[in-house]
Amino acid sequence: MEEESILIRRTLAGDEEAFTRLVETYQNSIYNLAYRMLGDAAEAEDAAQETFLRLYTRLGTYDPEKKFSSWVLSIASHYCIDRLRRRKHTQVSLDDIVSWRWLPSKDVAPEEQALREEQKDEIRDLLNELPPHYRAVMILRYWHEMSYDEIAGTLGATQSTIKSRLHRARKMMAERVQAQRGHGNLEYEERRAIRNAVL
Repeated sequence: MEEESILIRRTLAGDEEAFTRLVETYQNSIYNLAYRMLGDAAEAEDAAQETFLRLYTRLGTYDPEKKFSSWVLSIASHYCIDRLRRRKHTQVSLDDIVSWRWLPSKDVAPEEQALREEQKDEIRDLLNELPPHYRAVMILRYWHEMSYDEIAGTLGATQSTIKSRLHRARKMMAERVQAQRGHGNLEYEERRAIRNAVL
């Protein structure tokens, strides 16, 4: 985006107003990513602030040949992964996460709404159990709708690594669903888990 390039150049020249506009452009995306990764509003706010601090101090290293939004999300996702690693023995709660893609229709019957809420809780729990790198690829793929190439660039990995992590993440989620229910076909459960995740 041409306007974005101008804002980056102006920020590098010391224009604080230009940086403020960059922050305003990306604050919601960064906060949402951090919230989904960390599962806590206060931590997500801290992560967003740290992301913008790092963005400001590292802006001179940004490669204009690459997508700026991917670079920004890369800083945020790496910070969140590091934060999750530091608290790996602490249970991460995603109970307060916004409804993501499961916003109910006004026409939904109470029984169907209850089922949807149960599915949302199930997916949150399953996502919560994934290791940070697997959680990151799921969030970037299904909530930010990034391509494999964009995720690879964001996380600093190869496309094949991203595909492998995504496959393993889906499989882990499906295996947990199957274990909880004690029956069913793994391939079916894998498809169902992902289908529910992106509804």
